[in-house]
Amino acid sequence: MIARVIFVLILSYLIGSIPVGYLLVKLIKGVDVRKVGSGRVGTTNAVRAAGPIAGVFTAILDASKGILVAYLANLVLSGSIWMKVFAVILAVVGQIFSIFLIEHGADGKVHLHGGAGGATTLGGAIALWPVGLLIILPFVVLVYIGVGYASLTTISIAFFSLVIFCYNAILGTGPWQYLVYGFATLAIVIYTLRPNLERLMKGTERTVGLRAYFQKRAQQTLPSGVKK
Repeated sequence: MIARVIFVLILSYLIGSIPVGYLLVKLIKGVDVRKVGSGRVGTTNAVRAAGPIAGVFTAILDASKGILVAYLANLVLSGSIWMKVFAVILAVVGQIFSIFLIEHGADGKVHLHGGAGGATTLGGAIALWPVGLLIILPFVVLVYIGVGYASLTTISIAFFSLVIFCYNAILGTGPWQYLVYGFATLAIVIYTLRPNLERLMKGTERTVGLRAYFQKRAQQTLPSGVKK
């Protein structure tokens, strides 16, 4: 049994580590997505590097990793809630810190590159409670369009996952163990997005959605001679 648990956990991390954004952008545009924008290999940067189609497929495939590892965990150790929880957490860790995107930095340290973990976090939440998709996704879209920051959108996925798992646990309609997934993924995503949050505090974070649209319109309507 211990051997099966270890096997599933390692496999979950490895599946999460598959850099689908990197592979898709390389296939479509022939460029290294790590050299574009934020340097991450997730949905937002895939859009920057290769367009919306690459971004959509990156999001779907990254989310699928969370769903797949939960299925495998249940297949190997049927009925184990903890097995599924830790499997999807490790898939998120793999998506952010991919063993397949390992580099030696100028500081001599080893760095594992990846995405921000949002899509895989959503996939994991869907795997744990499929109905959650109908609740989480609309709120996440509202954050993306209305608030206008991709980093906060990513954080909101983990946050709303935690909220619904907490709500279900309180009502007794869902296992409390899912709260571990919610807290863990929220902490991991926030830790990963520290540079983005620092830029957000300074007002230099990239914008998306309506915020980006209105900012662009405002710049275009500035009088001639005024610095944009």
